[in-house]
Order: sequence, then structure tokens, then C-alpha cells
Amino acid sequence: MEERIMLKGSVALAEGALTAGCRYYFGYPITPQNDIPEYLSLHMPERGGVFIQAESEVASINMLLGAAAAGARAMTSSSGPGISLMQEGLSYMAGSELPCVVVNITRSGPGLGGISPTQGDYKQATCGGGHGDYYLIVLAPSSVQEMYDLTIRGFELADKYRNPVMILGDAILGQMKEPVTLRDAKPVTYDKPWALTGPKGRKPQLVKSLYLKDGEMEVHNWKLAEKYRRLAEEDTMVEVDEDADADIAVVAYGSCARIVISAVEMAREEGIRVSRIRPITLYPFPSGEIRRVSEKVGRFLTVEMNTGQMVRDVRLSVAPGCDVRLLARPGGAIPTPQQILAEIRKALE
Repeated sequence: MEERIMLKGSVALAEGALTAGCRYYFGYPITPQNDIPEYLSLHMPERGGVFIQAESEVASINMLLGAAAAGARAMTSSSGPGISLMQEGLSYMAGSELPCVVVNITRSGPGLGGISPTQGDYKQATCGGGHGDYYLIVLAPSSVQEMYDLTIRGFELADKYRNPVMILGDAILGQMKEPVTLRDAKPVTYDKPWALTGPKGRKPQLVKSLYLKDGEMEVHNWKLAEKYRRLAEEDTMVEVDEDADADIAVVAYGSCARIVISAVEMAREEGIRVSRIRPITLYPFPSGEIRRVSEKVGRFLTVEMNTGQMVRDVRLSVAPGCDVRLLARPGGAIPTPQQILAEIRKALE
């Protein structure tokens, strides 16, 4: 029987990882994500798993690489500066086609910044902060329930595409409490014949990201590109609350999208026709749905807790001639429904 209980967002995410069959966690403390390793340090061993507090984020990501290469469902979590330190390892894992889940409960920056909520890590997450032609699968929850559900989905997508997945949350989602329905069904799993489990009874295998023969690296890059194309075709996720006669569409993700819901309701009470779009996969970005809506709605407003990062993807997605505006609140500032409503009115003037 499914169970419905009150959980903090970071705890729901950690429980989602355990439900997904994650049995290896490697991480290093940093605020505001410390509830995740704290919870897993207690409950991972109870589920027969291994919890290791590594000596650094660099050590964490390389431990994760080793566990993933052995075929385990494994995870790490951190925030801003810690995720920055993991970029080389993430590039190695993407190049080696190793599945894993990396959680970023974002903090304001750049630099050490602060522990307040932000969406300033959008570009780092969606464009690949390390070197080379690679992408992470990036999932953006907007509720405590999705912190749980999308973590389970993240492990499934990681195994399906043999690719690192990032859960991009923030301090609001990590600290807030909401009712969560816990699953009793088993998650989807995939065979891993490529995993390094020891060559007894079979030929030795090799997991690598180093290709030195002429043309070999190009072939590998095109193979990865085809995987990303298939990912975008099969597993892009987006929520659309559409008014068929809308005058404007508002785009936001994560905790910011929750605030937009209130602003859209207020606008509709005034008689303003508004559509609302919430990307759930930030990579692959739901360009197709945004393009479809933009062919009927000539004005867009993007709301972000940064100086404007997702707005570039929105502008690349909309139909020619569509006006795309931005409401930006960086550095830990949070937009209010009233501010968003004022921007909607302004755009329609």
C-alpha cells in the first residue's frame, strides 16, 4: 500500500533515491543540501547500501565514477561550489557513458555566494560545465512530491541512456515540507552487460572516454549526439496550462514556477488570458511545446531567479516575431506574484 507522509524536500529526494535502488552514496557536506547525506548516512546502511563521506567533492565524483562503472545505482549531492569541483568527473562519466544521479540543491553565487535559493546554475547544468561535446539529463522538480518522483525517474533515465542525470533543486524545495506519497512498486531497471563486474567466465571489458586512433573520437561524439537526439524525442517533459485564446504565455521552472501559478490565477481573475509553461526537463529543453504555443501567442514572459539564463533557450524556441521578455531576480532574491502580475500587465501594454 502506498504511504502518504509529511517530508522535507531533501529528505523526500533521499528517500526517492533509496526507493529507486540506489545503494551507494558518496558526498561531502555543504549547505543547503546537508539533509540529504544526513538522512542517507542513517538509512542507506539499513537498506544494505554503502554511505561514504568523502574527503572532498573531487573524491566524491570519482568514487561515483567507480561505482557506476561496476553497474551500481549510485548518487552524490552537493551545491554550487561543490558541483563546480565535480565538472571534470562529470565530463569523464558522460564520455564513458556511465549512469548516475548528481543532485544540486543550488545556492546563490558566483563564488561562495550564500545559502539563499537561486536558479543561477541553469547554464552550468544544461550546457555541460566540463569539457567536450556532452550533456547531462537535467530534471527540475517544483514540489516535494517531485523531489521524490523525479529522483526515481532520474535513475531510470540514467540507466536507459547510460548518462549522468542532474536533479536541479534549490534551498526552497530542499527545506520546505509537503505531503508526499511514497511508492510501493519497484522502479524500472535495465540490464548492464557493459558493467565491470570481473572477467571471470567472460572476456575482459573496458569502460573509457579516451579515444586516440584517427577518427575514433569523432565517431564517439556522433554516437553521443545521436543519443541526445533520441533523448529529446522520447523523454522531454513539460507541464502546459494552456488558454487557447491567451494573450501571453509565462515560462518558469522549479520553485519559481510555483510562484507563477499564483500570478497567473490573479491575472485570470482580472480577465487577462494567460498560458503557463513549466519545463520539467531543462535538458532536453521542451522547445517543441514552446514553439507550438508561440505560434498562437505572440508574447512570452520568462521568470527566473537569476539574471536571465533560461530566457535564451526560450528565445531560441519561439516562432519568429514572438516578443520574449524577462523578469529576473538574482542573488537569492525571490519574485512575488504581484511583481509577476505587474510584468504581465506591462508586456500587454
